[in-house]
Amino acid sequence: MPSPPLSLTYDDLPLWSAPFGLTLLDTIRMKTHINVLDIGSGGGFPMLELAERMGKTCMIYGLDPSQDAIDMITAKKQSKGIDFAKIVRGVAEEIPFPDAYFGLIISNNGLNNVSDQAVALGECYRVADEGAQMVLTMNLPHTMTEFYDVFEETLLGMGLKEEITRMHKHISEKRKSVDELKDLILSSGFDIKTINVDGFKMKYSDGSAFLNHYFIRNAFMKPWKAFLPDEQSDSIFSIIEQKLNKITLSQGELVVSVPYVCFDCFKQKTLQP
Repeated sequence: MPSPPLSLTYDDLPLWSAPFGLTLLDTIRMKTHINVLDIGSGGGFPMLELAERMGKTCMIYGLDPSQDAIDMITAKKQSKGIDFAKIVRGVAEEIPFPDAYFGLIISNNGLNNVSDQAVALGECYRVADEGAQMVLTMNLPHTMTEFYDVFEETLLGMGLKEEITRMHKHISEKRKSVDELKDLILSSGFDIKTINVDGFKMKYSDGSAFLNHYFIRNAFMKPWKAFLPDEQSDSIFSIIEQKLNKITLSQGELVVSVPYVCFDCFKQKTLQP
């Protein structure tokens, strides 16, 4: 099992991923007697929940590059007695399964984090059976825009224009627009049935609470600081914290937006001659 601090991080993941995951679960058309692939399984949600909903006629496979995720999901499925689910270590760019193996492929905000989305989607198409459904959720570029606006304002005020460019590059690498994602999916060979844009709010008493939230500190702070000068990163975030707290004084609370999209896709059946 992973160390306690890492376990805490994984325990916080469902808080972040639940709104995406509930939309994903609502979009799936439940079937029996199929193989299912979950890409980027993390702490096991929604992989294990889907396994229980689909039942023992199906086999649910999770794919994740982290050994910690492998250990955690293995322990969870054993504790729950789910013997029709298996977690495999690997990456989406090289899915370790044969062609046309899966009747359903899902990824709950997981394809945001692959190194090459086009290659990963091509692999999804390869392992999808004819008529297979693929359901993907991804957060969008305006995620936490309330924070990023203050971040950019602070960097601009300090004359750190290159760092602003790096910030926008970081955002675009992790979060593509709906149109960009749509083009990638269609280029991979999948058709798209529906595109559902939704979102949720995360509310904090002030900026200090936001920046000190365990999940924010462990999932976001390191990449945020990576594009800042080392000797200035602490002072920059001190200024950001003060500005967020000032906003809270006028608004009564800090509200952070998390927009996301859910793609319902399918692999067209080949017409018989």
